[in-house]
Amino acid sequence: MAATSGKLRPPFRLLLLLLAAAVARSVDGVELTLLTGAREKGAVCLDGSPPGYHLQRGFGSGEHSWFIHLQGGAWCNTIEDCSKRKMSAYGSSKFMRAVEFNGILSNDQQLNSDFYNWNRVFIRYCDGASFSGDGEAQDQDGSTLHFRGLRIWEAVINELMGKGLATAKQAILSGCSAGGLAALLHCNDFYARFSKEVSAKCLPDAGFFLDIASFCSSEDLSGERHMWSVFNGTVHLQNVTQVLSKDCLAKKDPTECFFPAELVKSITAPTLILNSAYDSWQIQNALAPDGSFPGQSWSSCKTDVRNCSSTQIQVFNGFRNKFVDDIEVVKDKKDWGLFIDSCFTHCQTPFDISWNSQASPVLGNKTVAEAIGDWYFERSYEVKEIDCEYPCNSTCSSQLP
Repeated sequence: MAATSGKLRPPFRLLLLLLAAAVARSVDGVELTLLTGAREKGAVCLDGSPPGYHLQRGFGSGEHSWFIHLQGGAWCNTIEDCSKRKMSAYGSSKFMRAVEFNGILSNDQQLNSDFYNWNRVFIRYCDGASFSGDGEAQDQDGSTLHFRGLRIWEAVINELMGKGLATAKQAILSGCSAGGLAALLHCNDFYARFSKEVSAKCLPDAGFFLDIASFCSSEDLSGERHMWSVFNGTVHLQNVTQVLSKDCLAKKDPTECFFPAELVKSITAPTLILNSAYDSWQIQNALAPDGSFPGQSWSSCKTDVRNCSSTQIQVFNGFRNKFVDDIEVVKDKKDWGLFIDSCFTHCQTPFDISWNSQASPVLGNKTVAEAIGDWYFERSYEVKEIDCEYPCNSTCSSQLP
């Protein structure tokens, strides 16, 4: 999941609490495995502790199939933010516990019929730069802040290769929100680790962040480029360059190259982009961030779209149009997929309710789970669905996270 630097907005705080509750439930949870030799490899969390992952082994027909999921959960783009972050599970393995696998990670065949018996891995996120930085800085207390996301990615994947990933016949790299962005950043590297006979693909969930200003067309919004500010601070503080496209860096600022609209241009692996065109986190934190409008005119709207006026919905539609424009380059990419719904939500694969339930969004007569399964296993000629404008899709539920 993503978050603004520093303070978490109330709706997003609720989503983090839901995830924290899932992490805290150790009954039937998947235990944490700390990376072997992390310090020697320089692959450490912000506080210098070893990173970790949760592995549930596959069985039967899924014994040689691997699903790798990169956890999301914000970026830190200042020393102060990263210092606070290292005192949590998003910056230190000292606070990590067992996790419960739900949604696309579930071992329930009825809920997750395509991937339930695969080897499923949940890689914990503790660097604050979508597994992409490589540097360090002095913290306010004199200790070292370790920006080692890229090394964490490489070391954990290498360890998993030794545990069976190297002999995979099927493999998916996924992630949610900041982890979805990480899946895009590392998609080519993941894909290149396998022979052409291996069906290796990428599945970023809610990781397509827009470089968009809070809309100036509405007089009470500031027009500031919030995501640019967050990404710019992250890219330069944590030295995020090695994972970016060289072609993009030759022409553009590194911050621009960190945005998905640029990243997708250089990705060669088959990829399905799963996202809401009305991504609730981006609307709440990038389109209408706190402090960009007076009074309560947007507060109730951005937390519950049913409270929005027709004028506010028009602003949301402007966001959607920008989103559709940015993914235009994907439409003609062979072997790629799209599932872009119009639900007011953020992250759909990690939760049972949005992944595959009666409340799951439906596009092209398929739930999220059905569409992804059909795309990965090539059961359909093409899975490229872009929903119509809100509120046309009656399957969008207020129960979605």
